[in-house]
Amino acid sequence: MQLNLHFIPISKRIMKVLSKSKGQLLVNTLLIITTAFIGLSCFIYFFPLSFIDLDVSRLIQKYNNATLDNLMAFISLFGTMPYSGITVGVVALLFFIFNHKKEALFTLLTSLSGLVSTLVKMLIDRPRPGKDLVRIIEITRQQSFPSGHTLFYTVFFGFLIIAMGNLKSINFYVRVTVSTLSSAMLLLIPFSRIYLGAHWFTDVLGGAMLGVLCLSVLGYFYLPKKEIKENT
Repeated sequence: MQLNLHFIPISKRIMKVLSKSKGQLLVNTLLIITTAFIGLSCFIYFFPLSFIDLDVSRLIQKYNNATLDNLMAFISLFGTMPYSGITVGVVALLFFIFNHKKEALFTLLTSLSGLVSTLVKMLIDRPRPGKDLVRIIEITRQQSFPSGHTLFYTVFFGFLIIAMGNLKSINFYVRVTVSTLSSAMLLLIPFSRIYLGAHWFTDVLGGAMLGVLCLSVLGYFYLPKKEIKENT
């Protein structure tokens, strides 16, 4: 019994140290991503077109057909207005109906990624891929960097994955289904944007980086703060 009484505070101290280590690792990772994004933005600002972008686009567009065109267009559909707004609104409404008001609010906040995307696009002012270089399936208007679709999908679908992991009260199979579909959209959207000729590889890379940073901020305020109290 005496051994157990001494073991409890020691184990909590170990957990506290591990928690701090994980927190520091997360901070360092976000700093690395931030630095990489700034570096990528500067590179694109001075060198709008690179052989890497051109090679990746041609590789992804090498195999194409009408079915694949429609599939890739469907994948990108949820990031295009008004469908992106409808998607966010419907999901937020579902959370609200089932009494998950906090999740409803944060779902609405994911739409702010569009503002972030627009501001960076205006700053970098990178032109879209031209039809003389790649196959253009989707006609776009805004600047190219970063990919707003990739940014939005990372924040929106990424938040759904976080929410499903946090809401244990929701049916297990529902949580698995939502998380699986969200993961699929996250993985497919970069290929979709390049295949459609709407973006370069570095556009979707930058969108993913910026999306991770925005999602981290959202997750920080959304997830409950668990403090490990030391038993002295």
